[in-house]
Amino acid sequence: MERLYAILEDIQPDVDYKTCVTLVKDHILDSLSILSLVAEIEDEFDITVPAVEIIPDNFNSADAIWAMILRLEEN
Repeated sequence: MERLYAILEDIQPDVDYKTCVTLVKDHILDSLSILSLVAEIEDEFDITVPAVEIIPDNFNSADAIWAMILRLEEN
């Protein structure tokens, strides 16, 4: 999870990722930052994030992103 926090802070600093649950809803992460985040996640965790996973629910919080990563690592 700490690696994910580091990636998120590189993309969008000054956000409390441990408590924020509205990253997409409040436009903290926009479409370009999500694409950048997906690329970083794929490199860091050696997974592929399919297009069907790139939905707001999977990116509204660090916990949701982490759950998606764990789910994809199992496949």
